[in-house]
Amino acid sequence: MRVAIITESFPPDVNGVAHCVVRVAELLAAQGHQPLVIAPTPPRTKRSRRENTDPGPFPYPVVRVPAVPLPGYPSFRLGLPSRRMRNALIEHRTEVVHLASPVVLGAHGAAVAKRLGLPTVAVFQTDLPSYAYAYRLGRAGEAAAWRWLRRIHNRAARTLAPSTVTATGLLGRGIANVWLWGRGVDTARFDPARRSAQIRADLAPGGEVIAGYVGRLAPEKHVEVLAGITALPGVRLVIVGAGPTEASLRQQMPDAVFLGERRGDELAAIYASFDVFVHSGPYETFGQTLQEAAASGLPVVAPAAGGPLDLVDDGVTGYLVPPGDPDAFAAAVARLAADPATRAAFGAAGRRKVLSRSWPALTEELIGHYAAVLGRKRPAKVAI
Repeated sequence: MRVAIITESFPPDVNGVAHCVVRVAELLAAQGHQPLVIAPTPPRTKRSRRENTDPGPFPYPVVRVPAVPLPGYPSFRLGLPSRRMRNALIEHRTEVVHLASPVVLGAHGAAVAKRLGLPTVAVFQTDLPSYAYAYRLGRAGEAAAWRWLRRIHNRAARTLAPSTVTATGLLGRGIANVWLWGRGVDTARFDPARRSAQIRADLAPGGEVIAGYVGRLAPEKHVEVLAGITALPGVRLVIVGAGPTEASLRQQMPDAVFLGERRGDELAAIYASFDVFVHSGPYETFGQTLQEAAASGLPVVAPAAGGPLDLVDDGVTGYLVPPGDPDAFAAAVARLAADPATRAAFGAAGRRKVLSRSWPALTEELIGHYAAVLGRKRPAKVAI
């Protein structure tokens, strides 16, 4: 099957959309399919206009299109409409187009696919309307974002939502043909066995319980609500990630440890060396870092909103707390810090819960959706 994945984000970006695209594309290639990725050009690229294909460390072709920095978030690049996309789809002989969290580049991809008569599957992964509100664009900005997303997603043969809460919300906003498709997690990489005494000694030399956050440092993540954790006796807050709010967060939480971006096996070892995982973002459509934490054997504290409602079994694998409530986050962490037995039980239950969520299994589901929109066979999942 020839699949073109048009994505708003791709490495070197570090986020859920980029990670998902990489895993899906590499597994499609490994199974004998022919994926093509079309993505924004990253910063500081010195290619000539003729060098549009990114050779990269990828087992599939990656075509880069022109991009500009997002105002207020310069490390994120917005892909722009370009004839490269149409030419790439024709040259690739694409059969189905996968729109990964479509916004600007994805909207152009949907229009090009329609002109070429190609079926599309749109993956909803970024809660753009809530982000618009978080970035102070107000209710008008939120409403405009929903109108834009309805236009994109209702052009697709089907929209894939990552959680039941998100799927229900999309249907309520007038987006049709919504199906459920989750995300996989690498349970070999993210494993409690990677726990490191050296990392723990470096992060908490006094033997403190380590509460860790992993994710982007951006307004919509509301990492500032974790500040109360730094005042808990015997607890050290560790923050992994980078983004536009890092400087202000460092000022607000001088006692927290900021590690910046970490990747690969190093990141997996850091996860496993935490004692509790905390996630503050109230706008998650899924929450990939929660799955990685669970696979690492950690109890999770997260807001009772969006994707975490599917991922955290309250009182079994962690605690769900009111979104945006600093006291509730601190209280949940304090409760776990004081109870090693509960931490161990929650962590073990969380890992058991994610063991069946492998990327190969989730990619097989996705292939079923591709085949369905091509009219080849019925998909494995049942429509919502």
